[in-house]
Amino acid sequence: MRALNVLTVPAFDDNYLWLIHDGVHAAVVDPGDAEPILAALKANDLSLVAILTTHHHADHVGGVATLLQTRKVPVFGPANDRIPTVNRPLHEDDVVVIEELDLRLTVIDVPGHTRGHIAYFVKDPGWLFCGDTLFAGGCGRLFEGTPAQMLSSLDKLAALPDTTLVYCAHEYTLSNLRFARAAEPSNQAVADRLAADQAKRDRQIPTVPSTIGLEKATNPFLRVRQPALIDELRAVHKLPAFDTVSLFAALREWKNNFR
Repeated sequence: MRALNVLTVPAFDDNYLWLIHDGVHAAVVDPGDAEPILAALKANDLSLVAILTTHHHADHVGGVATLLQTRKVPVFGPANDRIPTVNRPLHEDDVVVIEELDLRLTVIDVPGHTRGHIAYFVKDPGWLFCGDTLFAGGCGRLFEGTPAQMLSSLDKLAALPDTTLVYCAHEYTLSNLRFARAAEPSNQAVADRLAADQAKRDRQIPTVPSTIGLEKATNPFLRVRQPALIDELRAVHKLPAFDTVSLFAALREWKNNFR
């Protein structure tokens, strides 16, 4: 079998669309815009064999209908997230098999950003396609879900192997890390990562993918149980409660208004 690779396809202002390919066939993850995907397929002489979606927002599914006009392929996606083009609805622990790529992706339910959001995990070689749930240095806004749901979703992802590559859907890393520095100012790993990722962006290099291990060391939303972060959060927001869900909700609200 040919080795699999992941091709980064930038779209809009800050989206990343992903093409999983073997040099001949390709599956696209979250094609919010068809045009850059069609261009990438043509430039790399790839044949589209599957579409994978994580949630219903337009910047993740807006290109699906156009892609289907060029090639009829299965469209995988969450069973409960209102994507009309999905013809292979998925639930927790389902396994997506794309035979042309010899690829198997395990479905993880990760509600919070939307009610039905899912992620895809490829055990070997260790890839996570997580849409807008986990970001490099941050997490998605809670548009439909609850803090308890998002915290549970992030705990699931944090339990994956540290070497897992995190393919999130946006280039939000620098703003996320500036918030991480405010939330946990004594964390030297955050300062080091911010400097390294700033250098990447200065050269127009993507900061994604990251790894689960790096997220656990620097992402405040995976570190909400850390004493230093709790102390900072309580000092800023004068929180009366110590329960983790309340702390997480306060952290997310702080990030919503952070400048």
